Amino acid sequence: MEVKIGVQNANRELVLDTNDSGDDIEKAVTAALNGEAPLVLTDNKGRRVLVPAAKLAYVEIGSPTSGQVGFRS
Repeated sequence: MEVKIGVQNANRELVLDTNDSGDDIEKAVTAALNGEAPLVLTDNKGRRVLVPAAKLAYVEIGSPTSGQVGFRS
C-alpha cells in the first residue's frame, strides 16, 4: 500500500510503501490524531516512520503497489 503523508511546514511529502492494509493505516492515523501520540508506520523494508500528530497536514492512502512495471515518478 502506498501512503503519502503531508507534514506542516515541509516542502515535500513523505511517501512510503507498506504491507499494512488501508484499514490498519487509517486506524493508526485516527489513533494518533485522537491521542496526540506520533503516527508510526513501518515500510516494506522494516524502517519505521514517526510523524508528530500535531504536524500532520494530510495522509493519502493509495492502492496496493504490487505488480508495478517500469519507472515510477
